[in-house]
Amino acid sequence: MIFRMSANNNPLFIFFYKYIYRPPGGTIEEFTDIFSRHMGKIKVVQIGANDGINNDPVHKFIKRDGWEGVLLEPQKYVFDKFLQPLYRKTGGIITVNAALDKTDGYKSVYKISVSNSRWATGLTSFNREVLEKALNSGYIENQAKKEGLKIPPDPSELITEEKVECISPETLISRYNLDRIDWLQIDTEGYDYEIIKMFKVEKTRPRVIVYENLHLTEEQKKECRELLERNGYRFRNFGPNSLAILNPPDCLQKFFM
Repeated sequence: MIFRMSANNNPLFIFFYKYIYRPPGGTIEEFTDIFSRHMGKIKVVQIGANDGINNDPVHKFIKRDGWEGVLLEPQKYVFDKFLQPLYRKTGGIITVNAALDKTDGYKSVYKISVSNSRWATGLTSFNREVLEKALNSGYIENQAKKEGLKIPPDPSELITEEKVECISPETLISRYNLDRIDWLQIDTEGYDYEIIKMFKVEKTRPRVIVYENLHLTEEQKKECRELLERNGYRFRNFGPNSLAILNPPDCLQKFFM
């Protein structure tokens, strides 16, 4: 029901998030709420949008405050069934069935072979090791059993490979006339640091960058933070997510004290 309400830009859905919704204090949701209410028209680029709604940190703000921009999701099933229908009626938002990479072309992603549920599609990654770690921990088998799915005799068959179209940051920016990026949202299951490096933040200067740190090594976390701070970003971790911002306005200073 919530999906249908959002897809149709139902006034009750918008009203709730505009006048009733109050995020918990000190959270990344509160940061996003304040930023979205005070910064005017926001241009967003989302890398790894998945279904666009479940566990999506920017969806409600895109809908509530009329963000514009481009949302990328490489998984065709997820894109066709969820992401595209969710934003079809939302002016200013372009959904693209592609992944981000250094060059235009095609590349392999790794995904769960037995399910298209959100827990499974959310694990899809360029980095096979992310799925292997989830497999070795028993997480994939446990989730599959909850769905009543048949487990292959060889557990490695739970991971499959799929070729997806890739688009470079340069092509993305020129093709969709992105004269600026106010919010760069990244969730690529362990590939987030690579995405940030591809965007060449010293040139593109996204105002806010949010990425998932959960699957990064300690060395990658350190390198990523140093790269961002070297380019003038203020930085904060919010649990499994990290946030960086250029020149935070007064209304957001409290998050960096």
